Amino acid sequence: MKSQLKIERSLKILGNRTAVVIPVFLNPQKDNTLSTALLRETVIQYLHEIDNPANICLSVDGKNCGAEIAEGIASEYSLSHVIGEQNLGKLSPVRNGASFVNDKLDVDYTAFIDQDGDHTANELINLIRLAEHMKDDTSEENLLILGRRISKHHPLGFFRGELEELADRLLLDAMQFYSAHHNKPLRFQYATVLEEYPDFHSGYKLYYKVALKKSLLTAPRLMECSSDAYYRHSVECVMTLEAILSGAMMGIVNRSTLNQQPVSAFADLKRNRMVADQIIWPCKRLGIPPMYIKQWMANHLPRLLLNTLVPEGKNELIEIQNMVFQAFDIPETETIQRPLFL
Repeated sequence: MKSQLKIERSLKILGNRTAVVIPVFLNPQKDNTLSTALLRETVIQYLHEIDNPANICLSVDGKNCGAEIAEGIASEYSLSHVIGEQNLGKLSPVRNGASFVNDKLDVDYTAFIDQDGDHTANELINLIRLAEHMKDDTSEENLLILGRRISKHHPLGFFRGELEELADRLLLDAMQFYSAHHNKPLRFQYATVLEEYPDFHSGYKLYYKVALKKSLLTAPRLMECSSDAYYRHSVECVMTLEAILSGAMMGIVNRSTLNQQPVSAFADLKRNRMVADQIIWPCKRLGIPPMYIKQWMANHLPRLLLNTLVPEGKNELIEIQNMVFQAFDIPETETIQRPLFL
């Protein structure tokens, strides 16, 4: 009976006390017929779960990047929408959407989901159920829940799956270093049951209102990195790390993912630069000494299967390593040290 009441409570929270922010980017240089259809399908999914359509917010990354289409869909379904002045990268519409929710909507939770239909609406209830379970267990209200992908390589492709693993492993090392040196233990008891490192770069995120204010409504911290590094390349890392630095407790729920992404902006980015920035920004944010970064790269590069793709995979890893080394004045190298035997 107690469990049944918790489900009933979570369903009411989903319908009445949850906002959904969908960052929107439609490349003005491309045919956006498929992307528009996927955005519409995503909206329809969430309308089935969210009682008040105005609690779904389309947040557009720049006036010339889908504003007219987003405004049309918002008008058709009575959604909220926010239009950014310029295209900066996904973190900009995330922050604009968070500000809108905080200022205009009376909700407890805010979910951030992608426009391509990969973050299914029917699974949002599980993220809320975990958050409510954590609140009951710990009385903590500064909460961040991530939707963990069961596989990264299948939907993202081999290269990107490997590179996300590298970024995730380095981020965990950096967080553990910061945690130990600042006497703030990482509270990952709800986040690391199934694997060594959390899916930090998942785009399916749920914030309780305390975490939203403390992590996404504060001043931007570029840490002397470029605007692209912060807003475009490191967006998922920023969203996760700033919440944890604010004291948030993080939980993880398995979620479905499409077996192949129908659309992706990844091909438009310089992937090696992007992954390097996903390592550089958090290490600068956490004040990691270069000697540790050098050793962590040496520890993690040999374990990646990307090394077996010769020479392309190995060369990409060396290029990423040297981009990171350049940012911290570490001498570059053209080798990856590996054990003789497995």
